[in-house]
Amino acid sequence: MIVVSNAGPIIALARIEHLFLLQDLYGELVIPTAVQQEVVCLPTDLPGAREVKAASWIEVVGVSDSIAVSFLRERLDAGESEAIVLVLERQADLLLIDEARGRRIAQAREIPHIGTLGILVLAKRRGLVETVTPLLNQLLAAGFRMDGGLTQTVKRLAGEE
Repeated sequence: MIVVSNAGPIIALARIEHLFLLQDLYGELVIPTAVQQEVVCLPTDLPGAREVKAASWIEVVGVSDSIAVSFLRERLDAGESEAIVLVLERQADLLLIDEARGRRIAQAREIPHIGTLGILVLAKRRGLVETVTPLLNQLLAAGFRMDGGLTQTVKRLAGEE
């Protein structure tokens, strides 16, 4: 299974010290160069920076189709644009992405995708975490944006409502 990630899920899970879930769920992760730069190179104290640098299970890959990236850059940031193009180039099975615009574009291109909250629900279903609710609270405390309706939906999907 080829899984490509944008920076959002990596940073969010690193903030709550659950980045390991990505390795446990998917084994290996592929990230485009722009995502690596977002996570590792911008502020060096960004959650996930050290982990991504040290992770042998994360492969950094450059994208080939710079025209497709440029087209997407009109609506998305560099990491999201490269992640979507990389999914298509690698014929990846899944895209990890949180941002609404990127998710809409992935959906329009029929790219299977999941975000941080879906990853938490999946981790619970696979027995990797006992409960999701405390992790949701940690994400909120760390500045992750989600409305009350989404929080309730996630709790319901996790069987915690």
